[in-house]
Amino acid sequence: MKGVILHGGYGTKLRPLTHTGPKQLIPVANKPISQYVVEDLRNSGITEIAIILGNIHPEKVKEHYGNGERFGVKIQYVQQDKPKGIAHAVSLCREYANNQPFIIYLGDNLIKGGIKNHVQTFKNSNHDAMILLCQVKNPQRFGVAKFDENGKLVQLIEKPKEPPSNYALTGIYFFKPVIFQMIKQLKPSWREELEITEAIQLLLEKGYSVGYQKVQGWWKDTGTPEDILEANRLVLDELKPEIKGKIENNSSIQGRVSIGKNSTIKENALTRGPAIIGENSIIEPNVYVGPYTSIGNNCTIKRGEIENSIIMDNCIININDRITDSLIAPHSKIISNNNTPHGKKFIIGERTYIEL
Repeated sequence: MKGVILHGGYGTKLRPLTHTGPKQLIPVANKPISQYVVEDLRNSGITEIAIILGNIHPEKVKEHYGNGERFGVKIQYVQQDKPKGIAHAVSLCREYANNQPFIIYLGDNLIKGGIKNHVQTFKNSNHDAMILLCQVKNPQRFGVAKFDENGKLVQLIEKPKEPPSNYALTGIYFFKPVIFQMIKQLKPSWREELEITEAIQLLLEKGYSVGYQKVQGWWKDTGTPEDILEANRLVLDELKPEIKGKIENNSSIQGRVSIGKNSTIKENALTRGPAIIGENSIIEPNVYVGPYTSIGNNCTIKRGEIENSIIMDNCIININDRITDSLIAPHSKIISNNNTPHGKKFIIGERTYIEL
């Protein structure tokens, strides 16, 4: 089987972060979201991967993944001119699939436990397609599955006002090449997109075998800042503590904390896990890094308190204040001359400078 990762879209709900790069490269626990996807495919035995590029700085995707060698896979790139829907992106992969079964994996999706078992299930089945479903609290946001009284999948409905179930389609699909015939018959939806739910619905209506599996753990579609912060919490909840940097005397590490090479936690600083600090970063004296915080590489936290936030690479924080529930893009600087702490929330783009 081959793998296909969708790496397009405008990421409008994540602006300004997506003004300077695709949403799939936003880090969760110091790793780009789509890298979890690449590693999941690799760990499932899928080593040939095509990445469908959008038009939001595709060169950054190529720069990060290259030919895939350092990730243990072979990567090819396919350009999608505009985000015309998942089905349109799938249609671009016909030549790449080369008449073989393949997996479509949205690059902004995370799933606990990965898809290895689901890959084997599909390989051992006679299904022409298989979808992964997950129970959600707000099915109106997603494509939703409808079942008959025997539990058979009978219909897929995109963003229904009155959902027939609370089982949403995750962004992971297993297909045989017959899907390309269905996509050819599609017309753009009201969103001016070719909907993958409609293509799968055609498979059902024409009598093809469409199976489904239910995700047992968590699944996150990281389309909003709140989703990304929640994904960061979920990943950090499973963090294995590892100390590769330096911890000075009188500093305190509490709970599960990972500290990268050449990073330093200076005296009287407190880091409370689960938290991760990348390489070549400095946590200065009296700084507090709280639970569910990810701090990237080459960062300096001179003053302040940080909780439940993602601080990306090459940032400087120097405030007498608390930062919480924030996403701070690379090369940003936040400093303060105010000695009265109030608590701040930021979602700021790359190379931002804020003086308070």
